[in-house]
Amino acid sequence: MRVTLVSEGTYPFAMGGVSVWMDQLIRGMSDYSWDVVTLTVDGTERSLWERPGNLATVTALPLWRQQGRRSAPVPPSYAEFLRLILTPAVMGQGSAAFLAALEDLSRCEDLLGALTGARGLTLLMDSWYGHRMDGINLADAITAAHLLGHMLRPLTEPPVRSDLTHVAMNGLSMLVAMAAKWRYGTPIVLSEHGVYLRERYLQYLTEPASHAVRVLLLSFFRRLAGASYAIADRIAPHSSYNKRWQLRGGADDERIRVMYNGVDPDDFPVAEGEPEAPTLVFMGRIDPLKDIHTLIRAFAVVRDKLPDARLRIFGGVPDGNESYQASCEALVGELGLEGAAIFEGRVASPLEAYHAGHVVALTSISEGFPYTVVEAMACGRPVVCTNVGGVSEAVAGAGYVVAPRDHRAVAEAALRLLTDPPLRRRLGTLARSRVMERFTLRQSLADYRHVYREVVP
Repeated sequence: MRVTLVSEGTYPFAMGGVSVWMDQLIRGMSDYSWDVVTLTVDGTERSLWERPGNLATVTALPLWRQQGRRSAPVPPSYAEFLRLILTPAVMGQGSAAFLAALEDLSRCEDLLGALTGARGLTLLMDSWYGHRMDGINLADAITAAHLLGHMLRPLTEPPVRSDLTHVAMNGLSMLVAMAAKWRYGTPIVLSEHGVYLRERYLQYLTEPASHAVRVLLLSFFRRLAGASYAIADRIAPHSSYNKRWQLRGGADDERIRVMYNGVDPDDFPVAEGEPEAPTLVFMGRIDPLKDIHTLIRAFAVVRDKLPDARLRIFGGVPDGNESYQASCEALVGELGLEGAAIFEGRVASPLEAYHAGHVVALTSISEGFPYTVVEAMACGRPVVCTNVGGVSEAVAGAGYVVAPRDHRAVAEAALRLLTDPPLRRRLGTLARSRVMERFTLRQSLADYRHVYREVVP
């Protein structure tokens, strides 16, 4: 079988859980041939992963690279496309019409030029005033059309021909799969690590965009999410939590298969011994979704009770997140934690991070089924995590799961584990056993083979 894996901003140009998962699939199914299509920023990104022998091609599809535009005719379906995204509807309703509009847009040779030309802008503003009570000005219309034109670019790119398209996440990546299905009839498997639509709503809470631009883009993402569930042959969320979101988004329960991430236990042996000072560890990228601020505030409470406690934060800073890293460092200074809370940067192996502490913490506001939790558990480390995504499904009784953004709850759970060695050992042993029983890489790969054979007999 030949499979095309599609993602937005990940493998092989970035580290992180989705990239780990993609590399696992490719290497773990060495009898399959793979193609990778990655939506990138401008095409200047460089590969960070060693390329497996069965990875045939890697296609970077830069959404935001500057390109020459010409005056292009507006596709006939554009007015219907705008009507659908500006008309309130129950999630999942109208997906057939939205997919038909997208398929028509995919035939346009210069979609960006068409949408940002005079006719495209007139249609956008007329549609806005025809379906909404508030207003939109020309500047906002130009901005929204420009953004939509770039985001829709995957529709107009020649799709890779393969037996199956497996998309790592909902959203813009699904446009690649749609194009292949319309041209070649290629079946689609859609995975979701986090809930793409929910994360877009979280993103636009702080995005420097006007009200009108937010309305247009979030309405577009909402319609796209429902249409993606409708066109996918199989939907493979990484947790039952994600499945619930998908069902609310109009997905067909009969086509959903919950697929947990897995790790190779041999790669994450049980940690022997513990550091001298009480140590809390974070392993992951420095990102607002990880809510490092809550972790730092929780550590300040821990430090007040355990003056020799340490917080070690392992992980790199993705491009664009430098200001968030600076805000985390400023908070460390503000709370007087210099020298106790340390940013260690990216490490060669996450194993080094998990073995460096007594307890591993994850204080995210959004997750799918995070590898860091399962990897830490495989190492026999108890975890303190926030109740987002599939975290509680992974942890169960092998650690503590608390409400997101509640730094005192995080601190209380961490203190309980840091000050009670027998409890720490018992939960660590339970964590390792839970991974061995339910979350191994071998089990995960077998599940994917089964799903692939369901759609490509």
